Amino acid sequence: MPKFSIGIDFGTQSGRAVLVNVETGEEVATSVKEYTHGVMDESLPDGTKLPHDWALQHPQDYIEVLATTVPDVLKKAGVSKDDVIGIGIDFTACTMLPIKKDGTPLCMIDKFKSNPHAYVKLWKHHAAQKYANRLNQIAQERGEKFLQRYGGKISSEWLFPKIMQILEEAPEIYEEADKFIEAADWVVMKMTGVEKRNSCTAGYKAIWSKREGYPSKEFFKALHPRLENVVDEKLSRDIYPIGQKAGELTEEMAKLMGLNPGTAVAIANVDAHVSVPAVGITDIGKMLMIIGTSTCHMLLWNEEKMVPGICGYVEDGILPGFYGYEAGQSCVGDHFEWFVENCVPPTYYDEAKQKGLNIYQLLKEKAKALKPGQSGLLALDWWNGNRSILVDADLTGMMLGMTLTTKPEEMYRALIEATAYGTKIIIDNFNEHGVEVRELYACGGIAEKDELLMQIYADVTGLEIKVSASPQTPALGSAMFGAVAAGKEKGGYDSIFEAAKKMAKLKDYSYKPNPQNHEIYNKLYKEYRTLHDYFGRGANDVMKRLKEIKDEVSKL
Repeated sequence: MPKFSIGIDFGTQSGRAVLVNVETGEEVATSVKEYTHGVMDESLPDGTKLPHDWALQHPQDYIEVLATTVPDVLKKAGVSKDDVIGIGIDFTACTMLPIKKDGTPLCMIDKFKSNPHAYVKLWKHHAAQKYANRLNQIAQERGEKFLQRYGGKISSEWLFPKIMQILEEAPEIYEEADKFIEAADWVVMKMTGVEKRNSCTAGYKAIWSKREGYPSKEFFKALHPRLENVVDEKLSRDIYPIGQKAGELTEEMAKLMGLNPGTAVAIANVDAHVSVPAVGITDIGKMLMIIGTSTCHMLLWNEEKMVPGICGYVEDGILPGFYGYEAGQSCVGDHFEWFVENCVPPTYYDEAKQKGLNIYQLLKEKAKALKPGQSGLLALDWWNGNRSILVDADLTGMMLGMTLTTKPEEMYRALIEATAYGTKIIIDNFNEHGVEVRELYACGGIAEKDELLMQIYADVTGLEIKVSASPQTPALGSAMFGAVAAGKEKGGYDSIFEAAKKMAKLKDYSYKPNPQNHEIYNKLYKEYRTLHDYFGRGANDVMKRLKEIKDEVSKL
C-alpha cells in the first residue's frame, strides 16, 4: 500500500496543500484556500485604518487552511488518513506575530483587536524601514560582523526591525507579548503543542547563526535599552535544524485536519528554501528562482563568500553541508497585477472577452508580438522597493521613454523586462563576488504559466532555464520534508537528499536564450544598470523625497 505525505504552503494570498506519493513524488491531490482576511494593507477587520507601507494578516486564516485543505486532499484522492505518514509546512518570511505563552495571538484578545501591532506582520510589511535604517547604522558603527552574512544590510522585512517598530509605536503590545514568533513556527506549535523554532527563518530573517547564535546583548541594548534581553525574554535560543521532526499531531489538531494523532510533523521551513530540493537541486552553482508576487533567488555554495546586497547566507540554511545563499526581488507578480488593475483601458477588457481570454492572456499575446527594444521603454522594477541588491524599501518604480503612442502591451512587456534585468543584476553580483551561477531553474505560478516571461528571462540572462514540473513546488518540498520527518521506518526517508532522488520533478522542456535577442537585451540592460545605480545608490534620492512629501501631505 503506498504511503503519502502532505505539504502545506502558506503563501501571501492563500494556503495550499498537496498530497504526495512518497515513493514516486506524484501529487495525487491539491487544495487551495484563499485567506478570509487576505492581506490587510488598508484597514483592520473592524475598520481601523492602516498607514502607508503596512501589510498584515490574521492568524485565524492559517488555521482555516489546515481545517479546509487537508481533509479536502484526502477526499479528492480517496486516500485513508492511515496512509499519511508525515506533514511539512512552509511560509513566507519574515512573517511574525506577538503571542501569549499559551500561543494565543494578541490580535485574538478583545482589547487588542483594534491595534494593528497585535496582528501578523507579513513579509512585505515595509513600515519598519526607519528602524531597519537605525539598526544598520548602529551595526555599522559598532563594526558588527554579522552584517557581512547579510550583504551589508538588514532588511525592513526581517524580524528585528518589526520588533523595534512594535516597541517604539505600541509599547503596550511589546510588554503584553510573551513571545514574538514566526508564523511558520506558530502553526507547527499549534499542530504539535511544542514550540520548535526553525533554523531557516532564524538564520535568514533573525540574524542567528549556527556558530555564533544571536548578536550580543550589548548590540540589542544599543538599539534600545528595552531590547537588551529581547532574545531571552521574547524569543528563544533553542533553534532546530530543518529536516528534523518537530513533533506529532495533537488529538485536537488531528481531529480538525482529518488525520491520525501522532502523525509526524516536520520542523517548519521557508517557501523559497524548501523549493530547492523539490526541483532536484542538491549541489552548488544552480540558482532557483521562485517567481510569484515577489521572487526569491536561492543558490548553494560550498564556502563562505561576502556578497554585498544579498539577503544573506546561512550554513545548512537550505540543505545540510552547504551554505545557502539568498537574494530576491520585492515586486514581480505584484506589479503585473497593479498594472492590469490600474493601467489597462476598458477596450482591452472588451477585446479579451471577445477572444475568450483573460486580461493577462491578451496582454501577453500582444506583448509577444513585440521585439526586444521595439517599445522604446525601460522600467525600474521597484514598485514595492528593492530587496536585492540595494536593500531599500523606500525606492519606488519608474518607467522611461513613454510617448503619446505608447500602448499598454508595451508597458506590460517593459515591466516584465525590468524584472528580468533585476534578476540579471543579482546573478552578476553573485558571479562578481565568487559565488558562481552556472545553471538557472524556476518554479512558481508565473514560471508555470507564462512562457513569454520565461523566454525573456532566458534572453536577458543568456542562460537556459529549467522549470519545475510541479505547479505547487514549495508544497511539494514541504511534503518531502514531511516524509523525512516520518523517517524510513514509517515509509519515508532518512535524509532530504534521498527524498530528492525520488520525489523531485522537472518539466521535459526548458527555455533557451535567443542569441539575437540576448544581444539587444545586453544594450538595454546597460541602460537599466545606469538608472539602477543613479536612482538607487544615492546620486539622486528623488524617489525618497517624493515619498517624504507624500507622507507629510497625508498627515495634514
